[in-house]
Amino acid sequence: MSTVQTEAETGTVRQETRRQGPGKSAVERRNKIILGVLMALSSIAMIIPFVWMLFTSVKSSAELAMFPATFFPQEWHWENYAAALDAAPFDLYFRNSVIISIGHTAITLLFGAMAGYSLARIKFRGAEIVFLAFVAMLMIPTYTKIVPQFLLVKFMPLFGGNDIFGQGGTGWLDSWWALIIPGGLSTAAIFLFRQFYLSLPKELEEAARIDGLSEFRIFAQIYTPLIKPGIATVGLLTFQETWNNFLWPLLVTSSNELRVIQVGLAVFQQLDNTSWNYLMAGTMMATVPMVLMFVFAQKYFVQGFTNAGIK
Repeated sequence: MSTVQTEAETGTVRQETRRQGPGKSAVERRNKIILGVLMALSSIAMIIPFVWMLFTSVKSSAELAMFPATFFPQEWHWENYAAALDAAPFDLYFRNSVIISIGHTAITLLFGAMAGYSLARIKFRGAEIVFLAFVAMLMIPTYTKIVPQFLLVKFMPLFGGNDIFGQGGTGWLDSWWALIIPGGLSTAAIFLFRQFYLSLPKELEEAARIDGLSEFRIFAQIYTPLIKPGIATVGLLTFQETWNNFLWPLLVTSSNELRVIQVGLAVFQQLDNTSWNYLMAGTMMATVPMVLMFVFAQKYFVQGFTNAGIK
């Protein structure tokens, strides 16, 4: 009797499952369509400013002064890019931006990885307090640190004519030191590296110690090669942040030889007039390197952010 009852209940469940199957699949398809439409609209909303920037960069000054404004250019003036390059030494600005961005990225990857590994894998007294201090530093807005950093750079002892007490000269102002050292390492990079190292199994570390590997070799040869997505993520974020930095290079440099590309674009913005076509042409050229970097590192970038929150 119980067997017959069980088979009857099983048959009922199967029938209900068949009835619910088409309904569920229809709901899933509808949700996918809604999600696809929302993502498409979001993508269009993000692409439109870049399209507008491109169209503005190839318009003439007369067309930009028209009212109402036109979205598509009536004539494509590609010579605006050549004129923008002739207006200022953008090859010099581009070189400076590349040097500073590579310098910041190298310092961040080297020391940020070491600090993240130490917080994630090395047990020492006060480790949690140090980590909480790093998290607290993430809450401090970047621009509130501008004035203290500027004063440290200006009163750096024994540089720029300063004495041992940091008086009498300019310190690191208007030098490569001021452009590379202060922004060479960020708290966010250390935090991300810590999360990546925490996501790796502890058994690798134990096996390496049994084989007699030192702490540095465990860091360099065992764990670090396994977090390539994390390295790509931190490297790309650091390069992008440095490349787009405007305020700090503007504050600490005064000579044209140390200007970066973001500061150089200000040559098209005057008090009484702004050459929008040349400004957009320069901005397009400044944007291309970051777009290319993201295209080539997109796989590791997305994978890195996915793995960062595992632990």
